[in-house]
Amino acid sequence: MNGTLVKNQLIFDFASGALGPAKSLFASTYLYLNSRASRINRTFEGLLGEDLLDVKGIPVSKIKYSDCISKEDTLENNQKNNNDPLTMVFGPIKDIKWKQIYKGFNEFTPDFNDEDELKLIKMDPGISVPLHSHGGREYILVLKGSFCDEYGEYSKGDIQINDQKIKHTPIASKNEGCICLSITEKDVIFYGKFGSFLNLFTFIKSFFK
Repeated sequence: MNGTLVKNQLIFDFASGALGPAKSLFASTYLYLNSRASRINRTFEGLLGEDLLDVKGIPVSKIKYSDCISKEDTLENNQKNNNDPLTMVFGPIKDIKWKQIYKGFNEFTPDFNDEDELKLIKMDPGISVPLHSHGGREYILVLKGSFCDEYGEYSKGDIQINDQKIKHTPIASKNEGCICLSITEKDVIFYGKFGSFLNLFTFIKSFFK
């Protein structure tokens, strides 16, 4: 599920304006952190822009020279000025008011008007999440540090997209921990010794969202 096609579909949907608020913020942050993904996005935007030339009845607008500045230059300027999408929406990560879920695992859930649940997750060095899957897709973007699971290791700018078939146990780097941006379409489903208890806790928690 975590292949190139799935990642490129996310970028294409962003370029075509097909994503909701949560996934748009996720995708724009991914493009900000990952230069390769940003180049793919510019390609998609160019292709979609060319399609507009074939549409009749759309008047040509007068534009200024500044409208023609390369998006690559704009991206580089944004990175130099630290105008990343998350900071623009939520402010500096260092100022986030985290909520401890259990020792070493903290979350920040913004009041975002979207059916997809967007979260910032902070895991202390070596902390893990119990074996789980999801009722829908799960999107994870590494903002700082790294984590690993049964499928690989993910560092700053990497994304992992999982479907309902994927079960995994994310473990934060033992050196610096991990901060991630996450989107879940449906509730998490836990497995193992404490799976039943954790699923009950998740079910009760859903009434207070």
